[in-house]
Amino acid sequence: MTTPARYPFNTDEGLDLADAYRAAQHTPGPVRVQLPYGEPAWLVTRHDEARAVLADTRFSRAMDARRDAPRTTPVSPIGLVATDPPDHTRLRRPAARAFTARRAEALRPRVRRIAEDAVRRMTASAAPADLVAHVALPVPIAVICELLGVPAQDRDRFRGWSDTVLSTSGAGPQDFLAATAALKAYMGDLLDRRRAEPADDLMTALLRARDEDAPDSRASRDELVELCIALLLGGYETTASQLANFTWVLLTQRPDALPGIASHPGRARAWVEELLRYVPLAASASLPRYAVEDVDVGGVTVRAGEPVLVVIGAADRDALRFPAPDTLDPDRDTAGHLAFGHGIHHCAGAALARVELQEGLGALARLLPGLRLAGEPTWKRAAFLRGPATLPVRW
Repeated sequence: MTTPARYPFNTDEGLDLADAYRAAQHTPGPVRVQLPYGEPAWLVTRHDEARAVLADTRFSRAMDARRDAPRTTPVSPIGLVATDPPDHTRLRRPAARAFTARRAEALRPRVRRIAEDAVRRMTASAAPADLVAHVALPVPIAVICELLGVPAQDRDRFRGWSDTVLSTSGAGPQDFLAATAALKAYMGDLLDRRRAEPADDLMTALLRARDEDAPDSRASRDELVELCIALLLGGYETTASQLANFTWVLLTQRPDALPGIASHPGRARAWVEELLRYVPLAASASLPRYAVEDVDVGGVTVRAGEPVLVVIGAADRDALRFPAPDTLDPDRDTAGHLAFGHGIHHCAGAALARVELQEGLGALARLLPGLRLAGEPTWKRAAFLRGPATLPVRW
């Protein structure tokens, strides 16, 4: 077996897809890689193979906890993302009942007001301004806090914990464990308060959905805490990164897009889907799937007990599935893109993320059709999610 290639391939600067992914896509079957932590893994970069692995029940996420899993962080993720059925089914059920597409769509008017208010606050002072600080971060944080019932005054606290948990090399194991423990304690206290004093929020809905399950299949308090943490972190960090990423990509590659959305608001949906496909958000593949038996992947036999990593950003830029994949085209057929995953671990908050991204771009288009860059962005360092740390703009 050949020596594994050093991984991750992408750099912190920009949102380009590393050339090494193209080389991997032209190599028969998956390739072997070595991450900063853990054992070597197979890396899948083509769309059909990625989709197949993500949906294949012969691959396990739960085995992660029993192995030295390939990873970029000192400690592996916890909670729902590290489970298999039947535990995964049991734990995801409350989220599926409470975090529905209907609930997300009902939030659209509120999300629109939050996005417009953020844009207006940014323009209340003189340009240039940082779009990340004024819009990309505050909008999804406000939405997920209102949705879950997290007090507004606590946002800066969990933002610091989140930065540590999602760091790929800037935090050591003790920092990671301390931030995780603080998040668990905070969310556990909030969950207990919601149990005693129900409110019209997602946390209360999760508790009610859990109570509807049979006693022997209910999520425990600790499991529900981990689920709320996953929803909190996933509910704003990914959307905040992508709102900044999408704006930067459009301003640099398609400056006609925002004026077009202003004239035809419905175009925001097509643009969001194409940008979800186009932008490789993650700095690297994560969440290895372990083969529980020998499995053929692209003509290569993955032996039982070997981990496989799926690179969604590369798979969504696979020319065999999306012709001219490096061209931004909102009129292309984006069906089947993997930005929110696939199979049982498909993102529970996908519907809400789509609403936030559509309304975020829509607010910028309506209120600032002349939006343009006012300088070069700075880029997040040692972070799992790629994107601008600052994005200076004028209007």
